[in-house]
Parts: sequence; structure tokens; C-alpha cells
Amino acid sequence: MPVWDDVLPEEDRLVFEAAGWGKDVGFGARPALLVVDVIYNFVGDKPEPILKSIEKWRYSCGERGWEGVKHLQRLIAAAREQQIPIIYTGMDRRPDGFDQGAWNWKSHRSGEASDIRGSLGNEVVAEVAPQPEDIYFVKDKPSAFHGTHLLDYLIYLGVDTVITTGTTTSGCVRATAVDATQYNYRSIVPEECVWDRSMISHKVNLLDIQMKYGDVKSTDDVIAYFRSLPQRPCGERTPTGVANTEQEVPR
Repeated sequence: MPVWDDVLPEEDRLVFEAAGWGKDVGFGARPALLVVDVIYNFVGDKPEPILKSIEKWRYSCGERGWEGVKHLQRLIAAAREQQIPIIYTGMDRRPDGFDQGAWNWKSHRSGEASDIRGSLGNEVVAEVAPQPEDIYFVKDKPSAFHGTHLLDYLIYLGVDTVITTGTTTSGCVRATAVDATQYNYRSIVPEECVWDRSMISHKVNLLDIQMKYGDVKSTDDVIAYFRSLPQRPCGERTPTGVANTEQEVPR
């Protein structure tokens, strides 16, 4: 049963069916896995109830986030087995918040130091931390595409399928998944590998993604898809993290 079934009115379900929405876009042949903002700011420094966690970490999703990290560990391991490119995003704002712009306007706690450049809150959670072969960059806005080189990387790799994971479902995940569709990629969201501080927002945004933008799949389905692919499906341009020169690196 889809996670949104208990919040979907019957009339809405009939409207989607009658209008033809919700058809699967399917998987392609060359995926990339996006790990969006899986940093301590969004889960806290330990699993604990969300209201306790947000006392210190204003962005935190609490235990929901840590449960998502467990599923994401499995998905990342499967991607590494097949040498599928993994791309991470993070946050790292200036102390004065200038680079966040209008994003500062919606929270009266936006001046707190937890997401200032160099803080623990901006570090990727250790259980899913990037490896040398992975791509990592900081973004200033919700979508991983906005103002970044993500599209350049995907074009260079020949990617046709974008798997978006991380947090939050209603914010950075949705914005990234929608932009992936807008750039004509097959947009896939593994249900258990995304989370939100609000359950109603989590469910409704997954419903919207499935109905209009991409496919919401189980983590097991995405792992099975990964394992059905040949090794290094993106070919020789897949990043390795190893220097491509035999010369000694200058110091």
C-alpha cells in the first residue's frame, strides 16, 4: 500500500485515475544516485525523538532521519557494487547568511550557528559518508540543480536516470526530483530513503512526485534495478577518485 493512502481522499484518487496520472516512467540504463543533504543538521547527532532533537538541531527530522539513513546505507552499498556514480550535496552557509538569501526568511531560528561553514551540522552522516570516488558539492537552495554543476556532471556521465534520496521530502528532495524531470531525466525516489520533519508533508509530496513527476519505488526495487545493470553502467567516465597521471603530484 502506498505510504500516502491513508491521507488521500477517495475523490482525489478518482480524479488522478480519470485524468491518467501516476503512470510509471520506468528505469533507464545509466543511473546516478543523489544523496541530498544527509548531514547532521537534518538528523541530529544521535537518534532521538524529533522534538528533543530540534532543541539543538533546528532542521532535524529526528528518529525518522536515522531510520532513513539505515535504508540509505543499503542502497549506497548496492550502488558501489555496480560502480554507479554517487553524488552528494551539503550545506555550508556564510556566518552572515548572505548566501542563503530568501531562504533565511521563513524561520525565526535562521541565525543559529548549526549550519555555519565548518560546523558539525554540515558534515555528511558518517554511516553514509562519501568516498574518494564520489562527487560532493555544496548548494545554496533546495534543488541540487540550482546554481550548481550537477547538470554538467550528469551530461558528462551520460546519465538517463536520477535516483534522489535524502532530506527533506517536501523541500530539497522534491525540488531536486522535479528538476530532474524538467531536465528530461527519469526521476526515481526510493520511498524509505527520504524523510521529512512532517509526516503529512512527506506523504503528500511523495504522492505528487508519483502522480506527476517520477516514480516512487521501494528501496528493494531500486537495489534490484542496480543489480540488473552491468558494472559501471556510465562507462569510462565514471569517477574513480584515483589520479589519472603517473607523474608525482607537486607539493
